[in-house]
Amino acid sequence: MKHEVVLGLGSNRSFMCGEEVLAPPVILERACRALSSLLSDIRLSSVYQTEPMYVKDQPPFYNMAVSGFFDGEPLELLDKIQRIEADYGRCRKNERRFGERSLDIDIELFSDFRITSERLEIPHPKLCERAFILVPLLEILPFCADIKNGGFYERRLRNIGKSGVTFFCSPFTLYKET
Repeated sequence: MKHEVVLGLGSNRSFMCGEEVLAPPVILERACRALSSLLSDIRLSSVYQTEPMYVKDQPPFYNMAVSGFFDGEPLELLDKIQRIEADYGRCRKNERRFGERSLDIDIELFSDFRITSERLEIPHPKLCERAFILVPLLEILPFCADIKNGGFYERRLRNIGKSGVTFFCSPFTLYKET
């Protein structure tokens, strides 16, 4: 069964891929290409440059949202996106919490699922405090409602404000390989 999902993507550290250094926006674009093989009817937000939220002594992040339909279960999607993160240099055991990372992909929403487990919490527990995900999420799903309490995310964003979130570039164009 296909489930509508919303993913939040972020990057603030370059990654050495062979002899090529990939900057954070390039990493996001390539991650979107990888996600396009997992999700049908994929939609991409613009990319936003954002100030670090919890650990301030690091470079700014580049953030965006992706939505689409996944044919599988939440933990299956989590395993697949963690492989994509690893492909772009993410090593969870060697990173500081909320610190720099080459690629972070969070499952923000998974249909109307509510999950609380050691590996995964859906909806993402910090979603309503993060303008860096609410701004791009509302760009691609302007009428998205908070399933925990029925409120619209637009109202949440008005409450926290858009401070520290700056437009960087329009959504990437994903071409089908022929």
